[in-house]
Amino acid sequence: MTRSLALMAGIAGATGAAGLAALVKPAAARAWLGLPEGEASSYALRIAGMMLFALGLFLGGFAAAFTLAGGAA
Repeated sequence: MTRSLALMAGIAGATGAAGLAALVKPAAARAWLGLPEGEASSYALRIAGMMLFALGLFLGGFAAAFTLAGGAA
């Protein structure tokens, strides 16, 4: 595994985990970020969490496809 591929997989894991945490527990993410309580901030955190989770899936999918195609040999 090349260094850039390992970096891509690491970023994919980190953004996926952060996105899933913001998506599932927006109250905890809101408290950690210091945002005010309210419906708008919950929606914004859920949208941002889904976007981060999608980024993690996207990068992880590319890293997996590249590895399975034999590009890292």
